[in-house]
Amino acid sequence: MTPTARLMDGTRLARQILDHSAATARAVTQQTGEAPCLATVLVGDDPASATYVRMKRARCEKAGIASRHLSLPAATTTAELVEAITALSEDPGVHGILLQHPVGAHIDERAAFEAIAPHKDVDGVTMRSFAAMSFGLPGFVSCTPAGIMRLLDHYDVDLAGRHAVVVGRSAILGKPAGMLLLARDATVTYCHSRTRDLKSIVREADVLVAAVGRPRFIRGEDIKTGAVVIDAGYNPGNLGDVDFDAAATRAGLITPVPGGVGPMTIAMLLSQTAEAAALQSGLAPADRLPASSG
Repeated sequence: MTPTARLMDGTRLARQILDHSAATARAVTQQTGEAPCLATVLVGDDPASATYVRMKRARCEKAGIASRHLSLPAATTTAELVEAITALSEDPGVHGILLQHPVGAHIDERAAFEAIAPHKDVDGVTMRSFAAMSFGLPGFVSCTPAGIMRLLDHYDVDLAGRHAVVVGRSAILGKPAGMLLLARDATVTYCHSRTRDLKSIVREADVLVAAVGRPRFIRGEDIKTGAVVIDAGYNPGNLGDVDFDAAATRAGLITPVPGGVGPMTIAMLLSQTAEAAALQSGLAPADRLPASSG
């Protein structure tokens, strides 16, 4: 069948967001003499994680955001990682902190995330950030869900009263995506790989967010005609969580993989880093500043 869905171009929208972030970064630099700074932390030498970190640092440079990288050995303990992140949280020269995940299985990842000061949690991974987002309070949002919402807004998707199905329940993607959709008056159903009769639920979705981390897990024939399909998965071979070719014959709007959600994630990370620097420098309204953990 001939594809009928309109593509949601994350690459183009991300470029606009990055341009705005660069302007914010220039303003901070001009008024304070110090560029916004994102600190990235990588534990071990996983090739994919190292590639992601290099990509993010390169994007920082283009946006006028300084980057500081901390590479730790794979044998790093939870206590050592928490100590390193705490030091970055207390460093006034660092405005945002990104812990590249996953970390080693021997590390308590949640403890490491919680060492990030809320006002520097530009990746939106701490419990305080999740709570603030859920209650509509000042704070930073998990980057991929934030990027998804910006895409939906850009393409004028009216969420009020729509049935949104989120397939995935991770703390930094599925769960916050559902909360953000709920805040916009969508009726949200959370599903996952163990949901019974998942196909029947997917078929009812006006808006589908696929974030389960399995290639082509969502079949095209299960997409509701005219649905908005957000594929937040990225698997080896440039495959998303949705069977794109088949889904595109039924959906109204759909994100490609790559070029959809991925560029938006990085754009939101830099946007929130620039905003964090402006807040910490007193150049933005104080009521946007996340509550301190101190």
